[in-house]
Amino acid sequence: MSSRPLAVAGMFYPEDGEEIARLVAHAKKQAPVLASPPRALIVPHAGYIYSGITASLAYASCATPKRVVVIGPSHRVRLNGASVAQYTHVPTPCGALAIDTAFCAHLREHFEWLGFFPAAHHEHSTEVQMPLLKCLFPQASVVEIVYGTLSHENLAGLVRLCLDAPETLVVISTDLSHFYPLAQAKEKDNACIEAIKALHVKELEGHEACGITGVKALVEVAASYPLTPNVLEYRTSFERSGDASSVVGYVSVTFN
Repeated sequence: MSSRPLAVAGMFYPEDGEEIARLVAHAKKQAPVLASPPRALIVPHAGYIYSGITASLAYASCATPKRVVVIGPSHRVRLNGASVAQYTHVPTPCGALAIDTAFCAHLREHFEWLGFFPAAHHEHSTEVQMPLLKCLFPQASVVEIVYGTLSHENLAGLVRLCLDAPETLVVISTDLSHFYPLAQAKEKDNACIEAIKALHVKELEGHEACGITGVKALVEVAASYPLTPNVLEYRTSFERSGDASSVVGYVSVTFN
């Protein structure tokens, strides 16, 4: 057994599993009933006090998957291509989350730019999703992919392969604009959200979402798959901090 090391437990999310369970229970009460279960999601990755409910709403709208592929950008390590976690499990406050090592190997066989770089997995964009997944889908396994310098076209190939796998949920982790005044942030974020809703990859060019490569990859695949985007919630850090001078935007989107 090999354990994925944790980087932000107790900082971005509580170390108390019961506290996370209360957040998830609250999200379940608010989650919409969708006509069909989502196949993919866009969710934020800030601390739970800022965006935990936004992410949880997306997860709570899903049917229980067999496998969840979590794809997020690298914030701490310079990385060419992407890294898939080669551990057996992720420890979370809600219990150990199994990693689907066979599916990880399957992906590495198909994509030469996908390796394993342990330092890349000291990463909050993917780690913050794990306790929510364990709490909501306790029997599901996970695949964690952290990307650096990589074209969205290359990543789209991986997204498509994952969507083709039965009972697999694809999760794209991103926040939206960073550190603009509230009105400007909302203007930028709304333009990005409208491009997602319209499935227009070209209109996503120039947007400052930290996970824009993953967003573009999913949008490109969704347009041809086809999948329909449904925006569940948009909010900013202002709603928690009360500081309108410098905010970060968060959105949750299902793709059905």
